Amino acid sequence: CHVFCLCVFLNVDISLLRFISAELTRGYFLEHNEAKYTERRERVYTCLRIPKELEKLMFFGIFSCLDAFLYVFTLLPLRVFLAMFRFITLPCYGLRDRRLLQPAQVCDVLKGVILVICYFMMHYVDYSMMYHLIRGQSVIKLYIIYNMLEVADRLLSSFGQDILDALYWTATEPKERKRAHIGVIPHFFMAVLYVFAHAIFIMVQATTLNVAFNSHNKSLLTIMMSNNFVEIKGSVFKKFEKNNLFQMSNSDIKERFTNYVLLLIVCLRNMEQFSWNPDHLWVLFPDVCMVVASEIVVDIVKHAFITKFNDITADVYSEYRASLAFDLVSSRQKNAYTDYSDSVSRRMGFIPLPLAVLLIRVVTSSIKVQGVLAYVCVVLFYCGLMSLKVLNSIVLLGKSCQYVKEAKMEEKLFNPVLTATPGKPAGKQQSMFKSTQGISTDENGSTSVTSQPVHQKENTPSLLVTSNSDQFLTTPDGEEKDISQDSSELKHRSSKKDLLEIDRFTICGNRID
Repeated sequence: CHVFCLCVFLNVDISLLRFISAELTRGYFLEHNEAKYTERRERVYTCLRIPKELEKLMFFGIFSCLDAFLYVFTLLPLRVFLAMFRFITLPCYGLRDRRLLQPAQVCDVLKGVILVICYFMMHYVDYSMMYHLIRGQSVIKLYIIYNMLEVADRLLSSFGQDILDALYWTATEPKERKRAHIGVIPHFFMAVLYVFAHAIFIMVQATTLNVAFNSHNKSLLTIMMSNNFVEIKGSVFKKFEKNNLFQMSNSDIKERFTNYVLLLIVCLRNMEQFSWNPDHLWVLFPDVCMVVASEIVVDIVKHAFITKFNDITADVYSEYRASLAFDLVSSRQKNAYTDYSDSVSRRMGFIPLPLAVLLIRVVTSSIKVQGVLAYVCVVLFYCGLMSLKVLNSIVLLGKSCQYVKEAKMEEKLFNPVLTATPGKPAGKQQSMFKSTQGISTDENGSTSVTSQPVHQKENTPSLLVTSNSDQFLTTPDGEEKDISQDSSELKHRSSKKDLLEIDRFTICGNRID
């Protein structure tokens, strides 16, 4: 009836065959809306590139976490030994300096003491009793407990590095009176309490995962893996900026590495229960692969749709990787202000001390060392870990120099962008760094180990555009799509500076509009 009325109104011949013929032969021209279809095609290409670019970032980030984690077992004991040797033998050579120990040595001794104290405190926690207590709970209750533990882990990670940094600075800051050193004691006890509490939470999380592996119907394991897919719903429909996505990427790197260590702990506990029978390892292998595969798939889907909905290109992951590489290269300079392991903790929220305490506790309780041959094996195992740490550090440093050079960020190694600290003028902060036209030198005039050639650019002032501290945490408005190509390129370049200013991932303080 509607077609008939329309034909009468337009004074057109009514013919069913003519209408069907028009429908079958009707054409249209896609080139009339070329920009729209080109944009849609680019979105498809971006989604197809996301898995490769994301896994490159994950691969580099996971090995960065591994480097910081191995540092606790390999170099930290040696550095503590050297610091204590210096402390003991210093009176024999005379006190030439006001400091008994250098600031880095003080931080190493504090880390070692916290590690030892928390290790002995963990002996009062019965892992077997905790396992049977958790196993007696219902599936739904365990699912809720596991979610609560994940939230607690993120909260403790976000606040834990602040506690440790406060301890390090309180112990190493210049003090005029000896009575001021008493302030280290409450900070130290607070740090010990934090590391012990965080290790307990990770132990309960590993125990819950172990119960899921050993359950007969595997329902708990399925529910726990489905929790990863719920994460997609809570992320992809939010508005993201590049810096927010960088924080999420760092969180995913930390989460994936922590899951790998938890799976290692679960395998060690299960192998101990079955008297280290290698056949049982193949029973656990499918479940381990299922957990790892679900984590990878969820990360790929989540990042693919976030980049699609927020018009972010896949090249942004190479910028993230260059920012992580910049941290590693800058920590190797003469004027470095932090150790690389602490830099990883601030950037990704990965704090290796609680995880190291738990792993040492599980290994020492699962493996009994008796006899000379067993101690020889322990020494050989330590030498293997040391070799792995050195090899990993060398490869990471080489790759980091390559990524920094490709991103053309060498000048920032020698002209660091400093943010003004409340109560201190910027001039005092800039005096900490000595740079002469791209060549970093120390007091003796020797060149830094990681010196790279500096490429001068025509638009150097545009790269050093200053911004407020919260500028990189806000999401731009929708009207910015109409700006010109030159201004968008400038904004794309200045985002690299913003990425370097992001200090630490905090899931609670992550501002996503």
